[in-house]
Amino acid sequence: MGLNADQIRAGLDHIARTSAPLAGAIARVGYPEPRIRPRGWLTLMRTIVGQQVSVAAAASVWAKLEGLLGPDLAPCDLLAASFDDLRGCGLSRQKQGYARSLCELVDAGAIDFHTLPDDDEAAIALLTQIKGIGRWSAEIYLLFAEGRPDIWPAGDLAVQAGLGKLLGLEARPDERTTRALAEQWRPHRGALAIFTWHCYNNPAL
Repeated sequence: MGLNADQIRAGLDHIARTSAPLAGAIARVGYPEPRIRPRGWLTLMRTIVGQQVSVAAAASVWAKLEGLLGPDLAPCDLLAASFDDLRGCGLSRQKQGYARSLCELVDAGAIDFHTLPDDDEAAIALLTQIKGIGRWSAEIYLLFAEGRPDIWPAGDLAVQAGLGKLLGLEARPDERTTRALAEQWRPHRGALAIFTWHCYNNPAL
């Protein structure tokens, strides 16, 4: 369960008390809607399916997977499927490798999505053991599926651009600068990340 509306509002209100530019932006564009995804391995499986394809294409692949393996997809079912069957669903060799890596770790009990480490960096390190899941994907999962309040995906270009816009910077800050700028807003950086996406293309700013 991701951050709910009350948690986002509370986090942003705390930040607004320390930053006039952010307080002004919140007053102009309002609070963002929550971004919530289900907890569990299927959410990361959907991330793998959706990599570098359109939303419509990802939905088509997912529908074919459900047609092949049933709506109650289980890691062991995917592992038992043949290469050709999965390719017929639209999964490339590379994505099959990523999907099998995820399913193998879950099936072996090496990753339990209901008992991830409480420490954010430890949870990111565990999730990035999955082939095809980098830091950004792990951070997005922890923010949207677990509602961890201090996740700050500083490598996200929209987060960088949104923060630069909010702070009136002349150029989009790089990842290191984006991470450093937000240190002052711990432990509410998750709410700020959601707000930067909300502001990224907002014409009111």
